[in-house]
Order: sequence, then structure tokens, then C-alpha cells
Amino acid sequence: MDTDAELSNSWWNKVKYYARLAIERVEDGVDKVKELLSTLTSDERYGVMLEFEDACPQKFAQLVTDAPQWTEWMA
Repeated sequence: MDTDAELSNSWWNKVKYYARLAIERVEDGVDKVKELLSTLTSDERYGVMLEFEDACPQKFAQLVTDAPQWTEWMA
């Protein structure tokens, strides 16, 4: 039986997984990160970017430098 806590953990685990993928894709170019994010819901995209920034601030800064319009991807 699913509980709210289980759903929350499942969602957060998914977000953390996609954040790791996004971090890896920065080296392949911002278009690869954008492509990955486009497959997610808006809530997941926001979660991924928050986790990305926390997990790897240097690569997040690189992404922001390379794609200052990244916030437009969140819509």
C-alpha cells in the first residue's frame, strides 16, 4: 500500500536520479540537459535543478554560464 511518505521518497529518488544524469550531460552540452529536462514534469524539472545545484555547484555554475536562459526550460 502506498503512503504519502513512500510516494514522496519515490518522487525524490527519481529527481535525484535525473539530477545525476543532468550533471553528466553538461559535458555533452546544454542541449543534452535541455533534452533530458523536456521529458520531465515541471515539478520534476524544478526538483532536478535544485538537486543539481546542491550536488554539484561547479557544474551547475557551468550550465548557468553556458545557458543563461535555462530558467525558460522550467515552463
